[in-house]
Amino acid sequence: MPIYEYKCTSCGGVSSFFVQGFREPEDLCCQACGGKDLKRVISRVNYHQSQSDRLSSYDPRTRKSGDFYRDSRNIGLHAEHMLQKAGVKPTDEFKSKIENLRSDPSRVIKDSDK
Repeated sequence: MPIYEYKCTSCGGVSSFFVQGFREPEDLCCQACGGKDLKRVISRVNYHQSQSDRLSSYDPRTRKSGDFYRDSRNIGLHAEHMLQKAGVKPTDEFKSKIENLRSDPSRVIKDSDK
């Protein structure tokens, strides 16, 4: 069942609805104000970037947002970028360590306590 989003022409609120079948649903009302005049809108979509796409689009000179640093997929991205720039192929050990850190970032603290 698809989920469609509708924008209320009265208050501007966006409401989401499960829709069965292919016909436009009837008797929808805004979840914020109860208005009945709703227009269907295109929902946001997500695109999952592969690690190679992430690496090729990485620019160390650009300012990064807080979200960049909270995303564990970005751990080691700068190191991978520098290796690629130098023409050095990362070793299997390097790849393994980076993947371990991406899957459990707290491992750095755990390993340093030993």
